[in-house]
Amino acid sequence: MAEALHARRWSGAVARLLMLLVLSFAFVAKPAMAQSVLRDAETEALFRDMSAPLIEAAGLRAADVRIVLLNDSSINAFVAGGQIVYLHSGLITSASNANEVQGVIAHELGHVTGGHIIRLQQGIGQAGNISILSLLLGVAAMAVGAPEAGMAIMAGGQAAAMGRFLAFSRIQENSADQAGASYLSRAGISGRGSLAFFERLQNMEFRLAIPQTDSYQRTHPLNRERIAVLENVYRNDPAWDRATSPELEARFQRVRAKLRGYIDEPERVIAAYPDTDRSVPARYARAFAWHRAAHPDRSLAEVDSLLAEQPHDPFFLELKGQILLESGRPADAISILREAVERSRSEPLIATILAHALIATEDPANFPEAERVLRTVVQRDDRNPFAWYQLGVVYDRAGDLGRANLASAERYSLMNEPQLALASARNAMAGIPAGTPDWIRAQDILMVSRAAIENQRGRRRRQ
Repeated sequence: MAEALHARRWSGAVARLLMLLVLSFAFVAKPAMAQSVLRDAETEALFRDMSAPLIEAAGLRAADVRIVLLNDSSINAFVAGGQIVYLHSGLITSASNANEVQGVIAHELGHVTGGHIIRLQQGIGQAGNISILSLLLGVAAMAVGAPEAGMAIMAGGQAAAMGRFLAFSRIQENSADQAGASYLSRAGISGRGSLAFFERLQNMEFRLAIPQTDSYQRTHPLNRERIAVLENVYRNDPAWDRATSPELEARFQRVRAKLRGYIDEPERVIAAYPDTDRSVPARYARAFAWHRAAHPDRSLAEVDSLLAEQPHDPFFLELKGQILLESGRPADAISILREAVERSRSEPLIATILAHALIATEDPANFPEAERVLRTVVQRDDRNPFAWYQLGVVYDRAGDLGRANLASAERYSLMNEPQLALASARNAMAGIPAGTPDWIRAQDILMVSRAAIENQRGRRRRQ
């Protein structure tokens, strides 16, 4: 009886260990499912320009790599399979300058080129093998009348499995540090920001009283260890004293400020950027904060002061149009947003706001333009479910229910909602002439959605 109780307890411990390993991988593999993606035309353009020399230095194609911003206040970044680097909003708002973020991106590209997500599965498998072996040996010991020895073997196996997994993770982090340093060097970008970022993390750990004596129980090396290894590498690099381009740094400070204005509580934003601060980032942040606090007049005053100095800046125009639209003045927003689209070379995210304003007027005369704009948007941007939603509204208003359902199917497919995508695709096929390109596209979504639903059911059965 006692042996059975011990075995059940140990089985539970093993299950918890394996579940921890599986969940750690699941978090890495599908990080954005629990976090909302923040999309902004100015921010995405900045990320492209900041990362382009690093991507080239890493031997990757810029067209294949994406930098995705997640709405998460923690200071973090990671990769999750493929060539996508995820940055938390907290990392951007806490960074002092663009060079710090470039250091983080370089590190994450080291994970991409190192194939670390694939290798993580190997690390989990190795840890699982150790745990299973110790379980079998422990049960064998119990079976011959040595329950204490069996429990000791099992406990040792659990510790060894977790230690093996953590060591594997630390090796990957060290590898990414070295690769990131090489990419910064090849790109001619200083490593000062990378060191400053690690120092910031170290100071934060000190404030939180996180032990700094042993890295054995950590997935990452101690920050002081990383600094010690990298400092000599960076200081001896020819790019150490090379400053970030003033234009790039100014763009970063703008994006950082607008992000704070968008995600922080308005009161905190106003306190951080008081009215006495007349810099461009401060006015930009306040414009967003006043808009979120439902003070459109104050928000427009800030934007107008920015436009007085830079009357054709597409992102200032975009913000003014957005404020007017979301304040119930879509007709007033249209001409401003048209100019923003023109000045940004038809940037899809800005064009989406223009289409929204055209539709929001509820004037049928504006719907053909909205349709033209949206059809261009969805051809150029394959990650824009809101554009598909609006296109569905236009088709619905025109009485074209088949293509309205197709637009909904596209939208739900992008949102990873296969059940809804399947239903919409089926309705679209019923309302669109068979064999036409739109009918074939609906059929494709239907088949992909069915496969996704079957995969979901299979995962539930295995659980």
